[in-house]
Amino acid sequence: MATIELRRSHSLPRDEARQRAEELAKSLEEKLGLEWHWNGDDLVFEAPRGPAKGTKGFVRVAPAEVSVEIDLPFFLRMLKGKVESKVREKLDRLL
Repeated sequence: MATIELRRSHSLPRDEARQRAEELAKSLEEKLGLEWHWNGDDLVFEAPRGPAKGTKGFVRVAPAEVSVEIDLPFFLRMLKGKVESKVREKLDRLL
């Protein structure tokens, strides 16, 4: 697996940061068919089918930081840079 790890500081109230993490998850759900749910402060996601099949990870919402970890399956490794760039752009817009 190729792992993407990103962190962003924020000064948002926790509920607002969680809402924005959900916006990210919903956009990925629409585009890639990801399924997601909250597990405490972690928004956990995976792609059981579709173009991102096998992708999994989480968005962790902490009081002053949001961290994202994405594990890409072998066949998506060649797209790691592009995926990381897109997620980075989305995080920058949301936070």
